[in-house]
Amino acid sequence: MSIPVEFAVSAPPFRWDEAGGIRIGQSRVTFDSLIAAYHQGATPEEMAVQYPVLSLSEIYSVIAYYLSHRQEMDDYLEQRSRRAQQQRDQLVQRHNLADLRRHLLDRSNLKEN
Repeated sequence: MSIPVEFAVSAPPFRWDEAGGIRIGQSRVTFDSLIAAYHQGATPEEMAVQYPVLSLSEIYSVIAYYLSHRQEMDDYLEQRSRRAQQQRDQLVQRHNLADLRRHLLDRSNLKEN
């Protein structure tokens, strides 16, 4: 006679942060960071060393969720990437970084002379 096994389903340890990003558990580690490490070939054990605030089970849970919902999560990552690029472009437009760099180099050269 076999003993029936009960399975408990648990949600991934995600929470939304104030900027609209996904954080893992109670940490400040982003979903984006963990999946970037995954895409770079890091094992869950290596990620646990890189992000010691995360448990190995949290890391495996995030990877499993990503693999099960790859299209939606890749869409999320692409949206975040586009938004970050837009913010970088806005900063460059607001602050002429080339002029700032030239100004700082000029100041540095004045101090040396």
